[in-house]
Amino acid sequence: MSTHATVSARASGGPHPGILGLVSLGLLIGSLISMAVLSGGGTITSPFGDTDTVAGFFADHGFAARFASMLQLGSAIPLGIYAATVHARQQRLGIRVPGPNIGLFGGTAAAILLAVSAIITWTQSQPVVSADPALTHALAYVSFAAGGFAHVLGLGLLVAGIAVPSLLLRLVPAWFAWIGLVLAVLAELSFLTMVVEPLQFLIPIGRFGSLIWLVAAGFLLPRTRRHQGDRA
Repeated sequence: MSTHATVSARASGGPHPGILGLVSLGLLIGSLISMAVLSGGGTITSPFGDTDTVAGFFADHGFAARFASMLQLGSAIPLGIYAATVHARQQRLGIRVPGPNIGLFGGTAAAILLAVSAIITWTQSQPVVSADPALTHALAYVSFAAGGFAHVLGLGLLVAGIAVPSLLLRLVPAWFAWIGLVLAVLAELSFLTMVVEPLQFLIPIGRFGSLIWLVAAGFLLPRTRRHQGDRA
């Protein structure tokens, strides 16, 4: 194959998935840090708290919530592109099992739900909304559901959709694939938060554990089956 053809083949792979994962993770962490900095160390409280506390945060720290929601919305975009890019790579690797499609569905759902949560948070930060404590509290539940366990459920499917075929076809180290499967299971179990509030700890584990794993997977997943050592 000529040099020009080789470059074209590499270019056709789309954005670098590892970098996309880093950007998504960085923006999400940035949203949390900016929230703490701009609100003087505060953070959006759990919707399971009392109405005055939940609504009071948005009334007192509207700009912090708006800025953080902007970064959170930005995080959703590279996440969705990541899912599409990895799915295309899996297709080029000749993976013809349901895994890649499940991963694409999960990644797309996770990105959309994260964006929905950001938009709802932005809405809560508007003075006309935060002036109504009951409405602000109600929206807090919706934002928590979309950006919490529902988003993490999608992430878990994305991780599983990459980890299972990679384990079976030995595209990545077996130990790494198994870590992905464990994270995927924990992410899926986060839906139990809907009825068992103490299990909320599964949400950050599933969220950040999955995102870190996805970043690493973006660098480890090979471009071709013939040359598995040719990493992204």
